[in-house]
Amino acid sequence: MSMSGLPPGFIPSYETCHEVSAYCPVKATTIGYAPVKGLNIFLAAGYALAAVITLGVGVWKRTWSFSLSVAAGCILECVGYVGRALLADNPWNGDAFKIQIVALVLAPTLICVGLYLTLKHAVTNLNRSLSRLSPKLYPAIFVPADVSCLIVQAIGGGVAAAAGRDSYELLQHGNRTIIAGIVLQVVVLGFFGALAGDYLFRAARYFGSGGVTAQQEPGAMLWVDKKFRMFLYAMAVAYTALMIRCIYRIAEMAGGWGNHIMQDEPSFVVLESFMVLIASLLLAVFAPGIFFPQMSRSGRARGDKEGDAGMVTGTDTPGTEMEHL
Repeated sequence: MSMSGLPPGFIPSYETCHEVSAYCPVKATTIGYAPVKGLNIFLAAGYALAAVITLGVGVWKRTWSFSLSVAAGCILECVGYVGRALLADNPWNGDAFKIQIVALVLAPTLICVGLYLTLKHAVTNLNRSLSRLSPKLYPAIFVPADVSCLIVQAIGGGVAAAAGRDSYELLQHGNRTIIAGIVLQVVVLGFFGALAGDYLFRAARYFGSGGVTAQQEPGAMLWVDKKFRMFLYAMAVAYTALMIRCIYRIAEMAGGWGNHIMQDEPSFVVLESFMVLIASLLLAVFAPGIFFPQMSRSGRARGDKEGDAGMVTGTDTPGTEMEHL
């Protein structure tokens, strides 16, 4: 045996180790610890609850796109924390390790779609002319961009999960690809936040100016509606939580697999687990079908008709938009 107590040439990895032993200590795993089982069961249950609420309200209120994307992300999060609960029993469970890598990297990207979809409907129902972009462009821009983040991270996660003990370079390629996907996600989130913040600032100024036209009264009534304001605040907090998570993930992955940040469970729980759970529960509890019913299928139909009428009468013309700036 070597001075470390391991057989000569032995390298602990998910291929050579199948349980904790003198040759395969917990510290040698990629995350460097056995996750707290009870906490991860709690997290899995929390995400499952968020998925059930989101799907239930989505079917009830017919907010299909929002509900399916957010629920899919919550289900994936649930699977990821089931994987971490299995790692609590056996930190060298290679399958559980791969499951939690892929699931927890990809899930928040799906949840972000829910945020992107809300901006189009908020603009449509408040005042289209205040937006710098046509409402239809918001999902057309951000959903494909989000899918691109998902694909890049999926490729990186797949490469990292498939890398074996003799594939350190391949593991690093997977790591760099995941980082690229998360950085792209931060850029997309940042751009979205800038556009949403700009629109809401302009809306606040317009509806508070006292010069609201009769045609914009429905939007003015929505703007002061308490439920809608609660919905906006919930979306803002969810957005902030998801942004914090993405920035944390960049820092976590930047040091490579097994770095000191990745091996610190408290920071992962606070900045990853609970940030995404907070966002998921806010999107579930403050569901648009209840707090912003205009986002439902019937509400969208009404908004589109009003928007078409507005275009016919010229309320979305550049001249009219300039009057509201």
